[in-house]
Amino acid sequence: MKRSIVLGVLIVAGALSLVFAAQQQAQGPKTLEVTKLKDNLFVLKGGGGNTAVFVMADGVTVVDAKNPGWGQPILDKIKELTNKPVVRLINTHTHADHVGGNVEFPATIDIVTQENTKANMEKMVPPTGFPPYPASTANLFKDSNGRGMPKRTFKDKMSIGSGNDRIELFYFGRAHTNGDAWVLFPALRVMHAADVFSGKNIPLIDAVNGGSAVAFPNTLQKAYDTVKDVDIIITGHSTEMTRPDLKEYVDFNRDFLSDVSAAKKAGKTVDEVASTWRIPAKYKGYAAPMPDRLKNNVQIAYDELKAGGSK
Repeated sequence: MKRSIVLGVLIVAGALSLVFAAQQQAQGPKTLEVTKLKDNLFVLKGGGGNTAVFVMADGVTVVDAKNPGWGQPILDKIKELTNKPVVRLINTHTHADHVGGNVEFPATIDIVTQENTKANMEKMVPPTGFPPYPASTANLFKDSNGRGMPKRTFKDKMSIGSGNDRIELFYFGRAHTNGDAWVLFPALRVMHAADVFSGKNIPLIDAVNGGSAVAFPNTLQKAYDTVKDVDIIITGHSTEMTRPDLKEYVDFNRDFLSDVSAAKKAGKTVDEVASTWRIPAKYKGYAAPMPDRLKNNVQIAYDELKAGGSK
């Protein structure tokens, strides 16, 4: 009995020490890792989704602003890279780890998103199968009196600037959410795909914010077929990828949907699929799926297939 009590105390103490360590790490210095892709294009990693910094003739365009509290560290890091002012912020989608830092950017800058993303940002509803949003993000933009909200939106395509400073924005359909923007820097042959291609892994499909398991492969395919003059793809949370990597990711997501569809037709339950599905051997190097995310995606696919597909 005494041994059990001692063991219990040790387990609790160990758990508390881990929580304390995590809190200390969270409260530590906000450090950003800089990857230079071109002389005027950088990727800032850490603190949330990968942030792109595009230095133009008249200022800086930033793509994605990471988690709440990371806006100022982004701005500070940019000052180390250039003395030009930030004039524009593009958000690829609504998630807090990509828009949380918006409120710390100057109120005068231009903020651009796909039109559905603006609607999602007005609500800031967290997705399922995703690490919990900090409580503060629920009213992030209401508490800031609208600061950090988009000033301009686009539906399918938008062109910003000209010449070497031109930026092309695309929306190819539902996937991660219903407002995923792809950001192309044509002169540099670089595209930011954000969380539509977060890395070589099972994607997060956020049905709460309009994402679709059924549409996901077709959306990726449309991006691959439309934007061809690209050498580097900035992912949402991983290292940089290439067009062949994107094509492989199209196939990966199509195979996943095919497997789930076949399992549903065979009468298997969501739990059965989630507990037995494995990444096919041909997708070498893909991360093992997180159980909650895998089940989330299977459930969404089942729901959509039952309803007759995505809209």
